[in-house]
This record gives sequence, structure tokens and C-alpha cells, in this order.
Amino acid sequence: MVHATQRVLVGLSLGVLALGACHGRARTTLTLSVAASLTQTMGEIETQYQQTHGNVECRNNFGGSGTLEKEIEQGAPVDMFLSAAAGPMDELQAKGMIEAETRHNLLRNTMVLIAPSDSRLQGFAGLTGQGVRQIALGDPGSVPAGQYGKQTLTALKLYDQVKGKIVLAKDVRQVLTYVETGNADAGLVYATDAQNDARVRIVATAPEGTHDPIVYPVAVVGAGRESGAAQLFVEYLRSSAATAIFVKHGFRAEPE
Repeated sequence: MVHATQRVLVGLSLGVLALGACHGRARTTLTLSVAASLTQTMGEIETQYQQTHGNVECRNNFGGSGTLEKEIEQGAPVDMFLSAAAGPMDELQAKGMIEAETRHNLLRNTMVLIAPSDSRLQGFAGLTGQGVRQIALGDPGSVPAGQYGKQTLTALKLYDQVKGKIVLAKDVRQVLTYVETGNADAGLVYATDAQNDARVRIVATAPEGTHDPIVYPVAVVGAGRESGAAQLFVEYLRSSAATAIFVKHGFRAEPE
């Protein structure tokens, strides 16, 4: 009788293990809050990742890093945060809202001045001229590119001269759109946003030392529902395969 009971228990255990194995292949949805400047790049990386992780689906929330940070603070169900500046990530880490051991500096970028492709603008000093009526800039209060842009203009002693021309945008992609459509005569964006856009041209690169280093940190969000899967994805973002895509789009890998 005892042996029969043991056989039943063993059978039930094997059944539970088999059921667990089946559920291990269930689809996992990762919710990712990502700096707007990575919109195109992340799509390509996720497509590549899913070739070997077909059960993982990525839902992206792109925007200004400061705005994304506030959403996470307010309880947005996010599994991973990839910021375009250290500040927003520092805020979340100070509040214990990310898994600090998963935080890594992933990428670097460059700040550039752009204008419509047919513009005659030459250099940052040209922003003070009458031909430039509106300058698009990410809102420095929530958009890292706006913060870097304002730092650059201030360091070049131009900000006070041109601040009346500045039109604020919700993120760096909107700055690019304003310049592409001619609704702004110039704008400050990342080099990666402008490099393959035929509707704009890069007028000048921000001189070294005129703004804080443009570093993109990534981390798993502590309140996320898919912590394990998010950690695996963060590690993939640091792999040589993902790095090759980032570099193709103009980013520089950040050695740690």
C-alpha cells in the first residue's frame, strides 16, 4: 500500500515538473522605458533578440528620460529603464526603485547643431543672426538632450543672446521633427538622430567640454514584474551582437 502511494506521489511530481516545463515557454512581455533617441535602434535590437528568445515580447515606452523617470516613480509597470543621462537613473536609485546591481553605463553620444538641409547656417555663432528665428531644444527640465544643449549654448556664451528664439520640445525626436519640417531654423540633437536624415544637415558638433558627458545608463526596475527576463535582456544589450547595432547607429560603447 505504501509503495502504491509512493508511485502515485512520484507520478504527480513528474506531472507537475512537466507542467512547469510547458509553462516555461509561455510568452513573457517586457515593458521597457527607453530614451527617445534610441527609438529606431531598439527596434532593430529587439528583432535580433527575438530570433533566439522567441517567447519574449517587448513593449516600448519612448520619451524624455526625465518624464520616464517620473512615470516610474509614480508606479508605472516598467521592467527596465534606459536613460540618456545619469541624473534620472540616480534619482530612481536614491529612492531604491532600481536593482542597483543591474545598473551599467551602456553608451555614449555626441551633441550636434542641425538645420534644414537647404539652410545656410554656419556654426553655433550663426544662431544669433536674423536668419534664425526659432531654435528647437528639448525641455531642459525633462529632456537630457535639452540639458546638454543648454549647457553647450551657455558655455559658448550664446544662451542669453538666443533664449528668446528657443522653442521647447517634449523629447529629442520632436526637436528633429521641428527642424525636418522647417518649423524651426535650427535645433540641438544627438548625432545619432541626425546622421542618416536627409532632411537635415549637421552644422557643427558641440566642442569638447561644453556639456556634461552624454552617458546612457541602463537598469532593471525593482517594481517590474519580469525581473529575471529583464536582467537577461540587459545583459544582451551589453553583448557584442547588440553593441554592433548601437555602433552602426552612431553610438559609442561605454567601457566599464
